[in-house]
Amino acid sequence: MRRLLLDDRPLISGIRSGLFGTKAGDRSRVAFMPPFQNVWGLSPDLNHEDEFMASTQVAAEGQQAPTKNPTLLAWVAKMAEMTQPDSIVWCDGSEAEKKRLTDQAVKEGILIPLNPEKRPNSYLHRSNPNDVARVEHLTFICTPNKTDAGPTNNWMEPEAAYTKLGNLFTGCMKGRTMYVVPYAMGPIGSPFTKLGVELTDSIYVVLNMRIMARMGKQALDMLGDSDDFNRGLHSTGDVDPDRRYICHFPQDNTIWSFGSGYGGNVLLGKKCLALRIGSYLGREESWMAEHMLILGVTSPKGETTYVAAAFPSACGKTNFAMMIPPPEYKGWKIETVGDDIAWMHPGKDGRLYAINPEAGYFGVVPGTNYKTNPNAMESIAKDTIFTNVALTADGDVWWEGKDGEVPDELTDWQGRPWKKGSTEKAAHPNSRFTAPMSNNPALSPKANDPMGVPISALIFGGRRSNTVPLVLQAFNWTHGVFLGATMGSETTAAATGKVGVVRRDPMAMLPFCGYHMGDYLQHWLDMQKHIAQLPKIFQVNWFRQDKNGKFMWPGFGENMRVLEWIVNRVHGRVPTQETLLGWVPRADQGLNLNGLDLASDVVTEVTSIKEDEWKAELKSQEVFFEQLGTKAPDALMLQRKLLMARLDH
Repeated sequence: MRRLLLDDRPLISGIRSGLFGTKAGDRSRVAFMPPFQNVWGLSPDLNHEDEFMASTQVAAEGQQAPTKNPTLLAWVAKMAEMTQPDSIVWCDGSEAEKKRLTDQAVKEGILIPLNPEKRPNSYLHRSNPNDVARVEHLTFICTPNKTDAGPTNNWMEPEAAYTKLGNLFTGCMKGRTMYVVPYAMGPIGSPFTKLGVELTDSIYVVLNMRIMARMGKQALDMLGDSDDFNRGLHSTGDVDPDRRYICHFPQDNTIWSFGSGYGGNVLLGKKCLALRIGSYLGREESWMAEHMLILGVTSPKGETTYVAAAFPSACGKTNFAMMIPPPEYKGWKIETVGDDIAWMHPGKDGRLYAINPEAGYFGVVPGTNYKTNPNAMESIAKDTIFTNVALTADGDVWWEGKDGEVPDELTDWQGRPWKKGSTEKAAHPNSRFTAPMSNNPALSPKANDPMGVPISALIFGGRRSNTVPLVLQAFNWTHGVFLGATMGSETTAAATGKVGVVRRDPMAMLPFCGYHMGDYLQHWLDMQKHIAQLPKIFQVNWFRQDKNGKFMWPGFGENMRVLEWIVNRVHGRVPTQETLLGWVPRADQGLNLNGLDLASDVVTEVTSIKEDEWKAELKSQEVFFEQLGTKAPDALMLQRKLLMARLDH
């Protein structure tokens, strides 16, 4: 063990703020911090040199900290003082490190190697059966005022949250290693990239973060001596649901996660920073952090149009982002910029530009096959970590909906024998893959562009068995924000809770907005002032069902037909039919249905707008707007009244 001491002294006056994530000297945001001095062992007088030096000791196994950043070193030391790990490892993101940690994870049973001929460099991980999805009821936004978090978020007062979780974190890494994971969300060198450091005791988290973000030395080099980075602290603890919390401190740029080992709860760059903290930063800095895929569609004439689309989890985002056009669209090309998150900034030319802050895909596995998503199947053919899927006898993975025959026998996601015909699922419904975006055959050459891509259309889509038509275009920006704000979707296994219930999910951000939803919607409206060339806004629904519960629209690659219509509308090439709800494709000059075996009455039904269903829809929206109270934007309330008036006449 070697002690690493901080050589730089100017941090003394700002160590409190460095600890909790605020910038040194910003006392307006740390008024609640003094009570923590006893909890964390901070002296009321930080000018005592020996005590300051003691508070910044870092233990490492023969490893020199690869940075002299005083704020970072002090924070790591303070968190180590609280969690008491046996050792600290600074992650550099190298191939040698990946091999070493992977070998260790295999040795400890954290990862199961897959057949190298069938799945090169790929592994299976099984989480605790009580820890298989996002836990929205245990996810908190911690702001001084409850109103700032809003009615759609769980709230905890920051002092109470730091104290509650501090008690859990105290000594939690005894006998364990603390991994320091520097990471960049966004391309290295981009002015839009945000940096974070996650401290974790989970090798699984380190290896997944390596795929999902630009991790290691490159992020540390980009950080330099800056104190502007997200502070993320994670421990699996004892994986007890009664001792599980994911807490976000937007004003401190800090995330603390305890008691989980699953995906979005612990890969702190993903939903936690990229959306919950990101959305808060976006409002503060006049940009948008959104739960949106980004794709480019190129016509046979070489015209490329970029769109961003918001879908709730497990509603087809990855399929759409990696779509392969049907044979009738020879010469067309879809390229993936991102499959889940878009950070969008107004550009100097007046357009809205988007980057994908992630470097990998954390996708839902069940239902993924060569028909639904060939590019995803190619993306997970190698270099992939699978979580909670089934294992075949020959060392491959299997899940419900995979190509080919169902195997007679498997080992299920909990490690139990499974036989064909069993009433239980072999793979968990929310089982996942983590794969680098570089594996995607359809990866856009703009995926790492530091300035992003210009967005011409924004698309909102949920999982609705009725009411919402296949596609419609909003009348204007405010009307489009209304469509996004009132978007409803039937719940899936991506989150804990009852499946199949329609819930209002504005912009697919209900679980991910880091502040009051009313303020978030107002931010969308306000962004109109900053974007000279506004993207056109559309709503889609691939999931309309007939009276027998059968999907009417074939979906998957055939969604290219809807996307083509959207692109044509963006460029003003096709006329539309105006309805009470928005503009829809005309029967004579609308969707390209060539080669599609779909009866005309089915097309009519899937694109239909039924006034009785929409009256019921507007009634159900009332509950959502009442939830927002006085923060429900007036412009959206007016849109609702206008639609009600149109339906009543």
